[in-house]
Amino acid sequence: MNHKKIYNLLSFSPITMQDPNDIKERIISVLRSKGPSLPVHIATEIKTSILFSSAFLGELVSEKKVSMSHMRVGSSPLYFLSGQEPLLERFSQHLKSKEKDAFQLVKEKKFLMDSQQSPAIRVAIRDIRDFALPFKNGEEIIWRYFLVPEAEFKVKEEEPIVVEIKKPVVVEDKVEKPLDIFSKKEPEIKPRKKKPSKKKSSEKDGKFFSDVKEFLSGNSIDLLDIEGFKKREIVLKINEKGQEKLLVAYNKNKITERDIINASKKASKASLPYIILGVGGPLKKVDSLIEALKGLSSIKKFK
Repeated sequence: MNHKKIYNLLSFSPITMQDPNDIKERIISVLRSKGPSLPVHIATEIKTSILFSSAFLGELVSEKKVSMSHMRVGSSPLYFLSGQEPLLERFSQHLKSKEKDAFQLVKEKKFLMDSQQSPAIRVAIRDIRDFALPFKNGEEIIWRYFLVPEAEFKVKEEEPIVVEIKKPVVVEDKVEKPLDIFSKKEPEIKPRKKKPSKKKSSEKDGKFFSDVKEFLSGNSIDLLDIEGFKKREIVLKINEKGQEKLLVAYNKNKITERDIINASKKASKASLPYIILGVGGPLKKVDSLIEALKGLSSIKKFK
């Protein structure tokens, strides 16, 4: 947005009579003294409207004089100057539930291997780009805490084995021979029992979650939070057409009565309407029952 557009948009404001460069300098001065700030705080400091300060902040970002955070405090991003990134940490309490879990985990561990994390953490860590930065080690994606330099990451290598060959030692006319480590007879090596691979299971879990996310995206449904994550069941808090709901997804071919009751209990506990999502539809008898209940007004007892 250029200066003329800002003037046309806010011609009623007395501040538009001021030099735009002077206003920008005042905004930068506020950020320099206050650190990362919301548009509302900057507007208060320079004594103007939020709309006006947001317009100039947008220009400063495009000019690369000011940076904008990926996270939101309420519905607004934070604006800050280069070098003030560490100060964003004080706003981490505004992260959502799973994002906060991912933040605490990467902060504690410093480095996280993407493939070793649960699907929920893998999704959440991609949404905290202010605090977790990715890099590659071979084919592996590694996430590092934003205050820890990449140079601190070290791959553990096996230490070389040094074999010391001692000379024979004479003790009481007896020769103590060194260990014959080069004997032709090789030691018996018992094959290690391979543990069942978790890779296939992990891939299936990841695909299940990806399919659920694809469903949400295809139906313009916003994911608000992850309430539960199991191999065959994912519970999500969603926003559908402005209404908050609970979505219970089952990784199974047919939905049973027990599944519906289970979802109903979870929704009742959260005081939310709910949606059930399954790989297949409900069992035929359950489908018939649902259809029959549509026209049911009530069930009464005559005794």
